[in-house]
Amino acid sequence: QVELAESGGGLVQAGGSLRLSCEASGDISSINDMGWYRQGSGKQRELVASISSSTGLHYADSVKGRFTITKDDAKNTVILQMDGLKPEDTAVYVCNARTMRQGHWYEYWGQGTEVTVSS
Repeated sequence: QVELAESGGGLVQAGGSLRLSCEASGDISSINDMGWYRQGSGKQRELVASISSSTGLHYADSVKGRFTITKDDAKNTVILQMDGLKPEDTAVYVCNARTMRQGHWYEYWGQGTEVTVSS
């Protein structure tokens, strides 16, 4: 079992920055992938960025060059540094982790943190 806790959301003006944190607890050693998803009002959920022990880094085209995902191993935390924020980045951001056990993938989700970017 893995538990995820997010923080760092807020309200910023366009061009501003936010730093999202996702702290993992539980069976941390079993985690293969961690990432951030987002879902804006009336929009489809999308993967924003992820970091995987097997496939490395991935960024959505819409955020590449502006967002950076990193890991803080000492704190069991994944960080999403968000720079150059745009109004279209407004969404609830949710941390995700995946584990592999007995041939099956298991997904875990945080409760989400809101990001609002004003024009």
